[in-house]
Amino acid sequence: MTVRKKKKHSGPKSALLSHHKPSPKLITLSAKASRTLIRSHHQLRKRHAQATADGDTVAADALLAQIEAQGGLRLYQLASIKGQSNERGGDSSKVLMEWLQEVLTPSDGIKPGRQPLERPLLRMLEVGALSATNACSCSRLFDVTRIDLNSQDDQRILQQDFMQRTLPCSDDERFDVISLSLVLNFLPDNASRGDMLRRTLPFLRLPPESLRTTRSYAENFPSLFLVLPAPCITNSRYLDENRLKAIMGSLGYSMIRRKISSKLVYYLWIHNGPRKQPSLKHSYKKVEVNPGKKRNNFTITLEEDRT
Repeated sequence: MTVRKKKKHSGPKSALLSHHKPSPKLITLSAKASRTLIRSHHQLRKRHAQATADGDTVAADALLAQIEAQGGLRLYQLASIKGQSNERGGDSSKVLMEWLQEVLTPSDGIKPGRQPLERPLLRMLEVGALSATNACSCSRLFDVTRIDLNSQDDQRILQQDFMQRTLPCSDDERFDVISLSLVLNFLPDNASRGDMLRRTLPFLRLPPESLRTTRSYAENFPSLFLVLPAPCITNSRYLDENRLKAIMGSLGYSMIRRKISSKLVYYLWIHNGPRKQPSLKHSYKKVEVNPGKKRNNFTITLEEDRT
């Protein structure tokens, strides 16, 4: 006679299912795949914006579906985070910290890493923040407010559109530095880029009373840290550095630092004008400044009647 062994039950079936539920697959992207995805996402967004402007809802819906099919904003952000990881030489805020470390001294009381408690922290608004552990955040120089359209860190990055952020009512709500690192190029049209630059002005604050006599503060703040893909400046049909200087100058900004690499351009602009969106005396429209068939069409425009 055959004796059947009783099967041991370790618990209810539902518990077994919960313990053996397959973990979601982690998405990994190579450097090449990240670059390809970022480039494709920008191109699709640009075409979607154009189709929307033309009133072609069929094409706009199809392009939106294509964007979502390749991972949408979430996968685009993952690719961007990968691109800015330390192992890939990312984190553009390192450049800003290098610049500031050269000019800020311990005697100012605002030296990175030596922030005394009796001194107010410099305030930074980081638009399009992907990480709460970049060089600026870890420097102890800044009290950082981080915002992004699709926050990847609910605790430390506020999900918010900068263009919809409530305008500040006092200097307590304004900032010494605004960071737009690889943000302008994400916008799909030229006018929106100009609008964003103009909208930075009300968010800049006057020097805190305790820092008004500090030379290094006066020479570097309030300021805008701007980072773009290098081809936006070096290989554009409609924008070069001189044109960018003119546009920024019309807003009251003056360039104080720059760095150009094969992939990115970095700028630090100090603002010397009134902290309000100006009425422009001169519009900056889409004008060809660098003829050439192989150049891209990136540019920034400013219109007098836009707010």
